[in-house]
Amino acid sequence: MKKIIIDTNILMAISELSLDVFTAINDFCDFAYSLHVLEGTIKELEKIKEEQRGKFKMAASLALQLLKAKNVKTIPSMGHVDDILVEYSTKGYLIITQDVLLKKRLHKPYLTIRQKKMVVMVN
Repeated sequence: MKKIIIDTNILMAISELSLDVFTAINDFCDFAYSLHVLEGTIKELEKIKEEQRGKFKMAASLALQLLKAKNVKTIPSMGHVDDILVEYSTKGYLIITQDVLLKKRLHKPYLTIRQKKMVVMVN
């Protein structure tokens, strides 16, 4: 079973793109998988929810609610989220992200969103 770790910007994109990321991942994956999120990602979302206003606050709040509703597993983490994601990508985890700089650092394959509506794998 493949483990997919969701990056913060994907969760924030749910509101911005009006995209059901969970359904998009399910539609793409023709293999068994489990969804995970780093503890640092949850902290980032909580910080955005506390400090930001308007659409960013709303997007972070929605993302936190969806993570809870979808029972996404939390991976304990300490340190910079992007560095941890790169480390997990070397261990065979699939990372889903929209972050251009992070994509350059990740070991392939990884997942991303294309055309604002579908998940694709980059090999």
